[in-house]
Amino acid sequence: MCRIGAIKSKNYLHPSIALKLMRSQQKGHDNSGFAFVMQDLGGIFAAHKDLPILSMAATVEGTRRAEDILNNLGFTRVLQWSPDINHEKGLKIEPMPNYVFEMFQYPKSHKYATKEEKEELLTDAALMLRSELDKDNAGYIYSFWPDVLTLKEIGSPKDIGTYFNLWEETPDLCAKIITAQCRQNTNYDIVRYAAHPFFLDGYTVLVNGENTFFEKNKDYQMSLYKGYIGFESDSQCFLYTLHYINRILKWPIQYYKHTITPLPFDEIEKRNDRDVLLRIKASLAHLEINGPNTILGVLPDGRMLCVCDSKKLRPVVIGRTDETVIMTSEVTGINDILPDRDFEKDIYPNECETIIVENDLTVKRWQQ
Repeated sequence: MCRIGAIKSKNYLHPSIALKLMRSQQKGHDNSGFAFVMQDLGGIFAAHKDLPILSMAATVEGTRRAEDILNNLGFTRVLQWSPDINHEKGLKIEPMPNYVFEMFQYPKSHKYATKEEKEELLTDAALMLRSELDKDNAGYIYSFWPDVLTLKEIGSPKDIGTYFNLWEETPDLCAKIITAQCRQNTNYDIVRYAAHPFFLDGYTVLVNGENTFFEKNKDYQMSLYKGYIGFESDSQCFLYTLHYINRILKWPIQYYKHTITPLPFDEIEKRNDRDVLLRIKASLAHLEINGPNTILGVLPDGRMLCVCDSKKLRPVVIGRTDETVIMTSEVTGINDILPDRDFEKDIYPNECETIIVENDLTVKRWQQ
């Protein structure tokens, strides 16, 4: 079973908080990996929130090829952050030769481009980079997007934290939104792309559970959008459906829950919005999911969300203070990070809820 966590704060936080959140839940995962996505960045990245950051793990040759591709597209590097690697012997980790976290200026051809045109360029560039590096396993492109930094690694979360010196807080690397998971994708082949969280075009999703409708979702999603690729994990389908509903179709976020876990026909018939829900159920049946799961996500505007399967078969709890909101698998994790919170305000979402954490940290509960 996975252990997942999403943290949103009014203050900038170091990724060590994600390691600590997972550490107290270590009996619920298998020490096979650790990954995080940081959004709304501070530190050395705070002054350029509009410029894209490339997060990549690669061989020396893969790094050279990626840089050549971006140079040919017209991107110019303006900033680079390199983790302070600890080569302590005996660490359980399978590192890549290079870890690249670089910020780029857009090509001159996009100097006056719209936000949508720039985002389209970034999506195409990321897909081009992945296609090239996939040819001989030369590297992994995790994200290429403004105000986002991603790291995925195979091994013990504790040792991964030691290897990258993430246990020690430093002011240059911090963010107001951090999502993390402790476990590699041990249901399938272990590859770095399969580790949660998954990121696409400003959307982040991580899942505790499984999707027994994986093949049905996958076959349909592959025809919907150029960015729906890989499918190294059945949980990637949750990200792609969220992206499709909210970004492509531009529907309100509440319809995500109605798409992945639609209500039974007899309940729909009793509702005032029956016509809309019946059309969703009929037209997007291939996006329905099945199996036990809890889904945590971050939207491009910075809001966080939480939804569960229709039987609530995976745990999740939400704890909060005036400064910070945490969603995670076990309350022990929140106890370690927010020991002084009001425990009576903790939320245990039910099977019919969509939980939204607004940017002012207001928690809204919407019933399906």
